[in-house]
Amino acid sequence: MLEAQDLAAIRGDRLVFVGIRFAVPAGGALVLSGPNGAGKSTLLRVLAGLCRAEAGRVLWRGQDALGALEAAYLGHLDAVKPGLTLAENLRPWGARPAAALAAVGLGALADLPARLLSAGQRRRLALARLALRPAAVWLLDEPTVGLDDASVARFGAMAAGHRAGGGLIVAATHLPLPLPGATALALGA
Repeated sequence: MLEAQDLAAIRGDRLVFVGIRFAVPAGGALVLSGPNGAGKSTLLRVLAGLCRAEAGRVLWRGQDALGALEAAYLGHLDAVKPGLTLAENLRPWGARPAAALAAVGLGALADLPARLLSAGQRRRLALARLALRPAAVWLLDEPTVGLDDASVARFGAMAAGHRAGGGLIVAATHLPLPLPGATALALGA
């Protein structure tokens, strides 16, 4: 179980959020919603250890995990190297890029330079890393932005498989996500 107890964060000189509490069990999902600037991305970055929490605790399986949670983090930027092929972009993440590319519908493009991808294809390539990284926790910032309906369905299948294996997901979004039974947490006013 991933649990947050009274988390608070400051960005610049602004208190972004305070008193954030949640618990996500194995196989569960938490969807963060709220207006731009409400702290969704900041909360994900705190959980990933990329930002400091001003207060509170994060527990993973009952142990303090703030700043040390081993999770797969997918932020706003796709982190795709344009000079490499799709398969080459995935090799640092695992030994089976072909299977990961197939999972997101990019298998036929494995040898294509990433600079030729559309925005949606770049996002799918970024999502393919989730299939390669054995992390129990997925922290996803707008995972379906730029995706067509078929790609959103593929993401839903990947997420369902991850959850069925005991993994959990915390995702920030402005769009509906294919995460049945997810708990919602609204941030901001």
